[in-house]
Amino acid sequence: MTALEALIPLAAIVAVFVGMPWLFLHYTTKWKQAKSITLEDENLLDEMHDIARRLDERMHVIERIIAADRAERAERPAIDRKADDPRIAELRPHALRKEI
Repeated sequence: MTALEALIPLAAIVAVFVGMPWLFLHYTTKWKQAKSITLEDENLLDEMHDIARRLDERMHVIERIIAADRAERAERPAIDRKADDPRIAELRPHALRKEI
């Protein structure tokens, strides 16, 4: 048996008992690291959550303002006159104001 013929079974044994477990453990560790969230990502998510909460509060405020405005408009008496009527123009001066 030559030296090369003796290395082939030794290389196969090393590959099976050292190489394969190392490869398996290496990629298992990489997979577990990829699943976890980093501190930077966690801070970014917290910041995005705060921004979303503030935007939600703003939307609620805008909805309340619009609802109050609609209720106010519903309570106003309807005027059946034309907008060019000078008596209505006193009530709504912007209606007759034109850009020159």
